[in-house]
Amino acid sequence: MNKVVGSAEEAIQDVFDGATIMVGGFGLCGMPENLIRALARKGTKNLHTISNNVGVDGLGMGLLLANGQIRHHIGTYVGENRLLEQMVLNGSVQLDLVPQGTFSERIRAGGAGIPAFFTPAGVGTVVAEGKETREFDGRPYIMERGLKADFAFVKAWKGDKWGNLIYRKTAQNFNPMMATAAKITIAEVEHLVEPGDLNPDAVHTPSVFVKRIFQGELFERKIERRTVRKEVIGR
Repeated sequence: MNKVVGSAEEAIQDVFDGATIMVGGFGLCGMPENLIRALARKGTKNLHTISNNVGVDGLGMGLLLANGQIRHHIGTYVGENRLLEQMVLNGSVQLDLVPQGTFSERIRAGGAGIPAFFTPAGVGTVVAEGKETREFDGRPYIMERGLKADFAFVKAWKGDKWGNLIYRKTAQNFNPMMATAAKITIAEVEHLVEPGDLNPDAVHTPSVFVKRIFQGELFERKIERRTVRKEVIGR
């Protein structure tokens, strides 16, 4: 039952060239940054990645882009990643953009063993090209396939040695559903605790979904765009 490994490098030792990897996080928040850095050092190539975005230049999954490790990406947001834009335009990276709600449901469906579902999102747009369309109650819907992966890299706030996980705030967006949709889920946590230390009612991802867990060494917590409230004179 003890699923603890000693480091990010040990956790990803069997990630192979051409693997499909789900990477949790929303922007730079809640991303498994230790696993990403380890994968960048490992140099695994021709990756198919599934993530909300692809980090930014020099941060997060942007490290994998800069190394030329990503061949195909499925996500919802290009963001401000100039390198990604350049690589998509020159054909070195294939990019599939998916409406964010559809993206979430495709991952949830993959984890639930649902091969496909119908949604109205994208009907009448390029999103619907080449997809089956059906009408339900007088409204057209397109069929979307569930998403699954060889590996899921997730980041949690707390986890125990059995692999039970608790996420905080924005990190709950994609990490929990990705943890259910991969053959091997690897979790990095800020706090690694003993079994029994977590309140069972607070656990978001049960241990049955997690294959390996470790406590991250460095969490930089970068902010994509820092903003502050403008001072109001005279208040």
